[in-house]
Amino acid sequence: MTAAIDRAELRRLTASEDAQIVDVLPEREYAESHIPGAINIPLGSLDASSVSVLRRDKPVVVY
Repeated sequence: MTAAIDRAELRRLTASEDAQIVDVLPEREYAESHIPGAINIPLGSLDASSVSVLRRDKPVVVY
């Protein structure tokens, strides 16, 4: 299921459901600034093998 969320929902997901945060920025931009704990998977390399590091039983937030 895909849904847009706001900051309050992001905080709730990360606090109560241990959501996985995926930052799709290029590596250089990710290195400059990102949400603490976010996983960097650049949009250009987003595929089945790159997302294999994600747990299927936890919510995923992509930004």
